[in-house]
Amino acid sequence: MVGYDPEAKCVSTVEAAAAGSASGLVTRVLISPLDVIKIRFQLQIEQLSASNPGAKYHGILQAVQRIFQEEGLVAFWKGHVPAQFLSVGYGAVQFMAFESLTKLVHNVTSYNARDSFVHFVCGGLADAVQPVDMLRTRFAAQGEPKIYRNLRHAVVTMYQTEGPRTFYRGLTPTIVAIFPYAGLQFSFYNILQQISEWVIPAEGKKGGNVKNLVCGSCAGIISKTLTYPFDLFKKRLQVGGFEHARAAFGQVRTYRGLTDCVRQIMREEGPGGFFKGLSPSLLKAAVSTGLVFFWYELFCSLLCALKNTDCATRKEG
Repeated sequence: MVGYDPEAKCVSTVEAAAAGSASGLVTRVLISPLDVIKIRFQLQIEQLSASNPGAKYHGILQAVQRIFQEEGLVAFWKGHVPAQFLSVGYGAVQFMAFESLTKLVHNVTSYNARDSFVHFVCGGLADAVQPVDMLRTRFAAQGEPKIYRNLRHAVVTMYQTEGPRTFYRGLTPTIVAIFPYAGLQFSFYNILQQISEWVIPAEGKKGGNVKNLVCGSCAGIISKTLTYPFDLFKKRLQVGGFEHARAAFGQVRTYRGLTDCVRQIMREEGPGGFFKGLSPSLLKAAVSTGLVFFWYELFCSLLCALKNTDCATRKEG
């Protein structure tokens, strides 16, 4: 189970980092198309409705068909390279830090390391912000013809034309949302795991991997719904100065900061504008969070099994 458990834990922090990296890598490959669609929805100024002739996208299936027709199959993996850097590094840091923090809580405080509140705090502290998220958004946002040919070209172009600060656009909403989002993920995953253990009789506890997937998916949906507007603000701010690449997608806006972004969206798009792209985002959150916890638990179990087998072999020798 995710988090330090003095009775059952057999994975070190280094192994937790390796499992987190592998989990992030596999999950990113599978959820990239949903991420691209979510970002396209978030950046669209026009109402997401088929009745609006100016709207480029108005539904998940329609967006899939249009992106495929105009940009080809590979478009669903735009920004995949920087996204993989983000996922692999993020997965390693997040799970290694989470395991270390919950162990620290167990060793130096009177709190139970399995407590949901402890998981919330440790999960929030374990999260991190990285500039590669900015690159991922830019790649996913651009259409055809491409503005950035590859990762190196994107970094050089952005640095030369917009300066080093551009890599941290959207940092404020990220910082505001990052702690509760990550904390809620780990906290709700722990709560749902405890509920499942209470509901399912001990003799019927089979299919643990499926249970991990379901609990992770539900935790992802809950945490994403509660913090979603900040993700939208971040994406809008990250494409500032990138308006020329967005001309084919409809209207574009320039925001002076987080407050101005919130004010303009409220005035022009209404409260519903804060939740544009929520449906693909929830689908992505359910799949990605479920898979992250599923693969992490699976890789940890495999590492434990390999370690126990190695110990048994040494004893026999």
